[in-house]
Amino acid sequence: MFLPLGDTPNPRNFTPWVNWGLIAANVAVYLMYSLPLSSQAVNLSDPLVLEYLKAVFPDAMPGLIPREVLANLSMYDLFVFQHGYKTGAPQFIDLLYSMFLHGGFLHLAGNMLFLWIFGDNVEHRFGRLGYLVVYLGTGIAATVAFALLSEPSMTPLVGASGAISGVLGLYFILFPRNRVRVFVAFFPFFFDTVLLPSRWVLAFYVLVDNLLPFLLGPQSSVAYGAHLGGFAAGAGVAWLAERVGHRLSGASAAAAGAGSTVFPGVGSGGGRFSSSGSGVIDGIRDAVSRKDSPAAFALLRNLSRADLARLKPEECVELADALDRSGQKGPAMNLLRTCLSVHAESGNLARVYLALGQHRLAQGQVAAAYQHLQSVFDYNPSRDVADQAHEALAFIDKMHGRGR
Repeated sequence: MFLPLGDTPNPRNFTPWVNWGLIAANVAVYLMYSLPLSSQAVNLSDPLVLEYLKAVFPDAMPGLIPREVLANLSMYDLFVFQHGYKTGAPQFIDLLYSMFLHGGFLHLAGNMLFLWIFGDNVEHRFGRLGYLVVYLGTGIAATVAFALLSEPSMTPLVGASGAISGVLGLYFILFPRNRVRVFVAFFPFFFDTVLLPSRWVLAFYVLVDNLLPFLLGPQSSVAYGAHLGGFAAGAGVAWLAERVGHRLSGASAAAAGAGSTVFPGVGSGGGRFSSSGSGVIDGIRDAVSRKDSPAAFALLRNLSRADLARLKPEECVELADALDRSGQKGPAMNLLRTCLSVHAESGNLARVYLALGQHRLAQGQVAAAYQHLQSVFDYNPSRDVADQAHEALAFIDKMHGRGR
C-alpha cells in the first residue's frame, strides 16, 4: 500500500483559502446530503424509483429486480441519479453538481487528502481566481474525456476525482523537484514513511492506478477515463502557462524589434544610446563594469528580447542583482525569467537558476525557489554556485523537510 501524507516544500505565509474552500464545500455536501440521504429508504411508489430501475437495469423485467437491490436502495441513490452526470443524458448543470458528490466516505476522504496535499502549491502559483478556474476547467475536461471514452449510459458519474486529477497534472509539471511523504506498507514485512520525488508518486497514480486498469478494461465503478482526462488537461494547462510565462516574462509583447522594450519603466530614461541594438548591449556592459547602476537601468529600457539574447547569462544575473538592490524586485525577476527563455538552449544557466531561487526564497515563495535551486545542478555549476544552492536548499529542508 502507498498512501501520500504530505509534500515539501510548501509556500510560506500563504493561506490557500480557495483550496480549503473547495475541501469545505465537498465535505459540506457530504454531511448535508450524502450522509443523511444514504440512511433514508425510498418509497417504492415514487415514480422516480421506476425511472431509476429502468435506467440502471434496462434489460430487466420490472418484476424481476433483485430484492436486495430494492432493499438497499436509498434516497441518496435517487439524488445521485437526478444530479450526477449521465453520458446518456448529458446536462452541464449535472456536470457541475457531480464534482461535489461522492459515492461514500472513503471516496470523499481519498479525494480530499489528495486535494489537501497538492492543491495549495498550485493555488499559490496560479493565484486564487486562476486556481479556481483551472480546478473547475480541468474537472469539466475530465468529465468530457470520460464521456468520449465510454458508451452512452444512464449510470451517473460523481466525484471530484477528475478535477483533483487536473490539480495533480498541474503539480506534475510545475513542481517536479518537490518530494512527497508516503506511507509504505508491505504486509507483514515493511511499514515506514519515505520521501519520494513527486513525479514518482504522481506517475504511479497515473500509470498503475489508472492507465493499466483502463487498458485492461475490467468492469469497474472507477471512472479511469475521467482521471486520465483530468490529469492530461492539468498537465497541458501547466505546460502552456509555463511556456507563455517564459515567452512574455517581463514583456508587454513577445515580438522583438527596434524600439520594442522588454522592461518598460525601468530606470529614469536617457542614457547614451537611444535605440535598440548592439550599442545598447555595449553600453549596459560598460555601465555594469563601472558599477553605474542608473546608467545600466536607463539603457535597459531600450532592450528588446532580441537584444537580450546578446547578453550573457551571467551578465543578466549581475543586472538583476543590481535591480534587486535598488528595490526594483519585479524587473529583476522579469529579467532573469526572460533570460531563461531567450537562452533556453544554453548550458550555462546555473547562475541564473541560483539567482531566481534566491530571489524567490527572499520573497517567501519557497516552493518555486526549491524548483529553481534544484535546477542549478542540471547545468554543471561551479563549486561556489553549487555551495550557495546547497546552502539555500538546506535552509528550505530545515523549515519544511518533514513535509506536512
